[in-house]
Amino acid sequence: MSDKQVFRNFVNGEHTDAADGRTLDIVNPATGEVYATSPLSGQSDVDAAFAAAGSAFETWRDTTPAERQLALLRIADALESRAEQFVEREGENTGKPLAVTRVEELPVAVDQIRFFAGAARVLEGKSAGEYLSGFTSYVRREPVGVCAQVTPWNYPLMMAIWKIAPAIAAGNTLVLKPSDTTPATTAMLAELAAEFLPPGVLNVVCGDRDTGRALVTHPTPQMVSITGSERAGIEVAGAAAADVKRVHLELGGKAPVVVFADADIAAAAKAIAAAGYFNGGQDCTAATRVIAAAEVHDDFVAALAEEARQTTTGRPDEDVYYGALNNSGQLARVSGFIDRLPDTATIHNGGSRVGERGYFYAPTVVSGLAQGDEIVTDEIFGPVITVQRFAGEADAVRLANSVRYGLASSVWTRDHATAMRTSRRLDFGCVWINTHIPMVAEMPHGGFKHSGYGKDLSMYGLEDYTRIKHVMSALD
Repeated sequence: MSDKQVFRNFVNGEHTDAADGRTLDIVNPATGEVYATSPLSGQSDVDAAFAAAGSAFETWRDTTPAERQLALLRIADALESRAEQFVEREGENTGKPLAVTRVEELPVAVDQIRFFAGAARVLEGKSAGEYLSGFTSYVRREPVGVCAQVTPWNYPLMMAIWKIAPAIAAGNTLVLKPSDTTPATTAMLAELAAEFLPPGVLNVVCGDRDTGRALVTHPTPQMVSITGSERAGIEVAGAAAADVKRVHLELGGKAPVVVFADADIAAAAKAIAAAGYFNGGQDCTAATRVIAAAEVHDDFVAALAEEARQTTTGRPDEDVYYGALNNSGQLARVSGFIDRLPDTATIHNGGSRVGERGYFYAPTVVSGLAQGDEIVTDEIFGPVITVQRFAGEADAVRLANSVRYGLASSVWTRDHATAMRTSRRLDFGCVWINTHIPMVAEMPHGGFKHSGYGKDLSMYGLEDYTRIKHVMSALD
C-alpha cells in the first residue's frame, strides 16, 4: 500500500481521511490495476463538511461580486499555470489520452471558470418601481445557500468546474462528491482553490453511492445538483422532494443525429464519427444514434464504417483519439449491448474489446436496427454508433423523439428550411445544425424529459444557483 497514491477529502480548508478509516481502491482504466486509494466517507464525514459549508456561508454570502470574481479569476490562472499536472492526473485516473485532454479539456475548463467570474458581476433583478400606489418594489437575487453537488466519472475535472464555478460566483458554499472511480483531479482542484477561497466555501467528500445518499438527504443543503445517470437522478429527485430541496439534474442522453439525403455524406460521416467516439462515447451528448434518409443510408453506413476503422484507441501516452472505458462495469455494459443485438443487426466495424489489459473497446458501427431495440432506446455510453433509416421528414422527427431522453441532437442538411423546421420539432435541449458536440460557456447546456432539468453553463446556469426575493417598502 505504501507505493500507492492516497487521495483525501478536503473539508474546511484541510485534508481529512474518513472518520472511520475506510477507503476505496482507485483503478487506472488503462491498466485495470489499483494505483491509489480514496476515503470511503460516512455520515460523520458528510456532517462535518456541511457544518463547514454552513459556517462559511454566513460570511461568503456577503462578499461582493467583485470579490467572488477575483477569487475565481485567480483559481483559473492557477489551474492554467498547473495545467500539465492536472492533465497527467486526469489521464491516470480516467485513461484519457493526454494529448486530447491537454487541448480539448484543460483550456476549456479554464475558460469556463473565467466566464463565471465575469458573470458574477452582471447578475441583477428587475429594476425598482411603484407597482402599487404608495409602495416601491424591487427584486433581490440571492445565493441559494449551501449546495450539495455530485459529479460523474466521464469528465471529472470539467464537471466539477461546471458545478463549482457558478455556485461560488453566486455566493453559495458547497459540498461536492466526485464519482467513486475518479476523485483525483477534484481533490486536487479543491486544494488549489483553497489558496483563494476562505475555509469551508468548497468542500470535497469522496465516497460511494451511500456517501452520495448522505449528501442528498442531509438537512443542511438547500439545493442538490447532480450530473449522472438517469437512475441516480430519479433517486436524487425523490430524496430531495422529502425535504423540498431545489434540484438541478443533468442526466443521460440518447442524441439523435438526423442525416438528410442532401447532406454532404462524407463530411457528415467524418464529423459524426468524431463526435460519437470522442471520449470513447462516454458523453451524454455523444453522436451515437444516427437516423439517415433511406436513399443515402447505405452510403452513409459505408462512410461511417471507414471513419471507424481509422479511429484509434489506446493508452494515455499514445497518439490515439480516445482511451479506455472508465471501469470494468462499463466495459461489461457496452459489451452486453453488442452481445444482445437482434438477428437483424449488422456490425460494420468493431464490436469487441481491444486487448486483455485495461478497459478498451473498439469503435463500432451497427445497422439493421428497429426503433424498439434496446441499443436504440437505452444509453450505451461507449464507442458504439447505431444507424437507422427514415422515410421523410415526419418519420425522421418521430424516430428522433421516440426515446425518453431529451438532451442533445443534430440535423445534417444543406437546406435552411429543412434545418429550421426540424430543429423546431426536435424535443431536445440542444440542436446542432451540420455539427455536433461543440459547446461554449455563453450558451446553456441541459435537457428535457428523462435527461433532467436545469442548465449548466451560461447565465442560465448561474441563475439556477440563485433565489429571487421581492422587497416592498411603504413610501409613507
